[in-house]
Amino acid sequence: MGTNGAEAGTILLVEDEESLAVGLEYNLGEEGYRVIRAADGVQALERFDSEPIDLIVLDLMLPHLDGFEVARWVRDRSPQIPILMLTARTAPADRVRGLELGADDYLTKPFHLKELLLRVQGMLRRKSWYRKTLEQGARYSFGDIEVDFSSLLCTTPDASFRLTPLEAGLLKYLIENRGRVVPREELLENVWQTKAGVATRTVDNFIVRLRRYFEPDPSQPQHFRNVRGAGYEFRP
Repeated sequence: MGTNGAEAGTILLVEDEESLAVGLEYNLGEEGYRVIRAADGVQALERFDSEPIDLIVLDLMLPHLDGFEVARWVRDRSPQIPILMLTARTAPADRVRGLELGADDYLTKPFHLKELLLRVQGMLRRKSWYRKTLEQGARYSFGDIEVDFSSLLCTTPDASFRLTPLEAGLLKYLIENRGRVVPREELLENVWQTKAGVATRTVDNFIVRLRRYFEPDPSQPQHFRNVRGAGYEFRP
């Protein structure tokens, strides 16, 4: 059995497939987490409003409100809650849409229990890391862009918008290591807070998002450069 629930955290498990939900609730409980279950999207919003939640495990295919709508609703109200998507969909567009709506990571069904437990553990460690690292440096400017890491608010000449905690954590790590090529493995270990189970494409997807936010021409990046076979370099 893992650490006690108070230390490990409270997980909102949103899954309408009863047998899977029961199994996940049991195994997460064995790891020391307190688990609150919701069987559909509407129930998920009710549980989220009434309970202190540390992390959400969220199925995409749900009755009443799907996982996309739940993720959007949660992100509007609580940008720093980590969300792990579960999806039976294999289309890249679905995964990209889920990540754009604020999910931090995804697992495609069927998945191995050990992999899910590793992702949850890493995401909760990351949440604690976010809190500390985002408090250390409140603002950063490059070019005509300003990022407020305490509120996750970004201001560009064209728009103002909020980053997700993972986007902000990745950006802050690259800023702190500006001018140096940072390997993907280092980003996984220090931003994703994991050493196993996360596909390299996850990092690449988030770099694409930062380019779309901040580059004048994302296809010709000036700030977030890919060094083939080595990693990524941030240049202010």
